[in-house]
Order: sequence, then C-alpha cells, then structure tokens
Amino acid sequence: MIVGIPKEIKSQEGRVALLPEQVSTLTANGIQVNVETNAGLLSGAGDADYHKAGANICGDAASVFANSDLIVKVKEFQQSEYALLQEKHVLFTNIHPAATPEQVNVLLDKGLTAIAAEDTHEFGSPNCALAGEVGAFEGIRLCMAPHGGTGRHFLPHYGSSPIKAAVIGLGNVGRGALRTLLSLGCEVVGFDISNGIRYRTEQDWDSRNFSTADIDDFAKRMDEFDLVVNCVLWPKHREDHLISRPQLSQLKQTCVIADISCDEGGAIETCRPTKWENPTYREEGILHFCVDNIPGAVPVAASAGYGRSLLPHIENIVANGWKEACKSSPWLARGLVCAERTLVHAETARIQNRERVDTGAFLAR
Repeated sequence: MIVGIPKEIKSQEGRVALLPEQVSTLTANGIQVNVETNAGLLSGAGDADYHKAGANICGDAASVFANSDLIVKVKEFQQSEYALLQEKHVLFTNIHPAATPEQVNVLLDKGLTAIAAEDTHEFGSPNCALAGEVGAFEGIRLCMAPHGGTGRHFLPHYGSSPIKAAVIGLGNVGRGALRTLLSLGCEVVGFDISNGIRYRTEQDWDSRNFSTADIDDFAKRMDEFDLVVNCVLWPKHREDHLISRPQLSQLKQTCVIADISCDEGGAIETCRPTKWENPTYREEGILHFCVDNIPGAVPVAASAGYGRSLLPHIENIVANGWKEACKSSPWLARGLVCAERTLVHAETARIQNRERVDTGAFLAR
C-alpha cells in the first residue's frame, strides 16, 4: 500500500499530515511514500527533507492521488480535490462528516473508504490544546480598544483589573486556553459540568487568579466578562445553546466571543465558521472570532503533534489493510465513515437522516 501526502489547499492552512520524521519511519519499513512538492514548507519541512527521509516527491496533487492508495491529509477535502478521488483510495483525514453532507455524498458515490481522523484520537487530538492556546491569544488581542474590546490589559496595572475571561469547557481545548490566559495574567473563571474536572483544574492553577463554576451558573454571570472562550464541542443533534441569540444582550457590548469549537448553531447560536483572512464578525453588536482551522496558524508545532498521533494508525492500515486495522483498533474503527458505498458513521446518519450499517456488523461481513 502506497501512502500519499498532498499539500493542504484550504485557505491559510500550513499543516502537513506527516513530517519527514514520520515518513522516514515508514520508508525504513519498505513503505513507499509520495509527497506533493512544498507540502511541508510552512511546517518547516522542505522537499529535500522529505527526499532524505526516503519519500518520492510529486509535482502536483494529481500525481499523488493517482499513484497512492492511502491518502493522508489534515483538513477535509475541498471541491477541487473531489475529481482526484478514486474507488481504490483509503482516505485518512479530518472529515467532520456530520457537518458536510455534500462531502459525504461524494465519498459514497466514489465507493472509497474514508476514516475521520478527528474521531481516532484516544486521548484527544494533539491540536486541541494548540487551538485553545492560539484562540485565547486572539481573544486577548481583540479585547484591546482598537478592535472594539473593553480595553483592559491582560495584566493588572496601577490598580486596574486585567481582562476577565470565561472559559467554557475544561477539556483539552479549555486547558490550552487556560495556559494562555493565566500565563499572561488574566483573571479567569472556568465553567464545566464535571465537579472532578473543576477540582483538578483548580489544583493545577491554584497560584493564579482562577476559579471555577458549574456551567449552570454561566447564564447568571455573563455580564462579568470581557472575553468568553468556548471550548465545548456541542452535539450536532442538540437544538439548544449555551448562549442563545437573545442572551447576547446580557454580555457587555465590548465583550469578545472566541469560539474555538465554532460549530455553526452549536454551543453559541450566533457562531459560524470563519477563515483567517476575515476572522471576525459582529452579531447583535458582539464581536465573534470563529476561525475553524486555528492550529493551521502554528503549523510547525501542529504538524509535529498531528503526524505523531496518526503514525501508528497509518502503520496498522498499511500492514493489515483498512478493515483488519479497524477490527484490531476500536479507536480507528470509531473514525470509519464509509466503505464500499456504505455509510457506517452513526452521528452522520443521525444528523443527516441517512441509512447506515452498524460499524461492528459491517466489519464482521
């Protein structure tokens, strides 16, 4: 099985699926790897580095797709890539299939095998913490007066209080946001549904200006904050919200919302994905930051973590084929979206009202 790594073409996406370090591991075991020219340039890896690692450098994406079996990417497929997909392909990338019905139609029509990488991380995506860190950093920047924020400093000075931020959700993304906010001196209240998570997080940041509260308390405290950082991955079937459109009026008019999860109509009803070249917009007067590929802004670190997490799955697929690999790895099977023109991904079937075959039953065929 030949591994192909095309260059990411999503706007301002600098990550690459595998760095030369991981490629050399594959080629040392006799696995052929095709890499599109300049695929790793923004992640600090040039064609010469990949060539040294044993990869074959292809001049364009078409060559990578045509001459590879296992296509490994970072982001979902863009429309211009649809024509390159073939039935022989096993696709391994962040697909977010429940939110992309058009893409699911293409994958099913092609008859290929697709695995959503975002669902295969046993301990959470390594890019989650980076998203929290960078997203919180952008939120702090937008709190400055030139952007219409409250104009508070992130540090306390001359008796004035610093930015006061709410971090909603204290999982991997939330912990990343806390690292940025608390390291810079902000006052932070962390909201979560779990008493245990709140307790452990308070211990981690005992020496900082940090406290926690149950998520049920957030609605009563909305007017306290200069910055709200949402780190909750909201179930797509839910129709309620942590912050509804009418509730925006309870925020300070200078408050900034940084939605790291940026699910359209998700935890924050008024959030919709944006891109780095136009990252913000206002709803009901409130500034929203909702870039949907935040780690792409720090591709050197993001690619290092992403490639390291994917490598064991890739080795398993190459050695055993995608079906046996899924049978042996529950976490890989968890990411299986479709194969043989059959949808198996439960969330996608529920959200898009599609028929599916249970993953276990499908793999047992």
